[in-house]
Amino acid sequence: MKPFPKPAFRGGRFNRPQTPPDTHRINEFITAREVRVIAPDGEQLGVLSREEALQKAQALELDLVEVASQAKPPVCKILDYGKFKYKEQKKEAEARKNRTETTLKELRLRYRTDVGDFELKIKQAREFLGEGDKVKFSMRFKGREAMYVDLGKEKFDQIVERLKDVATVDDRSPSSGRQIHITFAPIK
Repeated sequence: MKPFPKPAFRGGRFNRPQTPPDTHRINEFITAREVRVIAPDGEQLGVLSREEALQKAQALELDLVEVASQAKPPVCKILDYGKFKYKEQKKEAEARKNRTETTLKELRLRYRTDVGDFELKIKQAREFLGEGDKVKFSMRFKGREAMYVDLGKEKFDQIVERLKDVATVDDRSPSSGRQIHITFAPIK
C-alpha cells in the first residue's frame, strides 16, 4: 500500500514572519515600507524606509517600535522595548489600583413592612453605603396590592429622609407598574 502524497506547499503565506502577540509591532514585524521615525530623545528623524529605520535602531542597540499604526505613514519610535513594556505594565497596575468598583446591593421590602424590619433594612443600607456600595430598595405589588403604590412611595420617602445624611438618590423608578425601586449612592 502506497503512503498518501504530501499536500502541496502553498506559496509565501506560511513563510511570512508571525506577528507577535503584543499590541505593538517591533523591528522586523513592522510591515509598512516607509515610517515616520522618532529618536530616543524625542527628536523627529523624518520619514525613512523601514530598512533605514531598522539600521538606525540597531546602531543605537535599541528596538524600532510602531506606536501609531493608523497614521500615514505609521509612526515608529526607537526605544528599549523591555523598558517600554515595563512602564506600560506599571501604568496599567496603577490604574487598576486606583479604580473603585461599586456594587449594587438590593434590599426588598413591602409597603406594609413593620417598624422592626424597616429599621433592620435601614441599618443594612447604612452598612452597604459606608462600604461604598450603591443600595437599591425594591418593592413589588402583587394582585390587588397594586392599589397601594402610594403607600409604597410614602415608605420610600421615609427611607430617603432616614438616609439623607449618608446617601443621595441616584435613581427613582417611574410611578407606573407593579414594581417600584429607588437607588441610593453614597455621599463622597
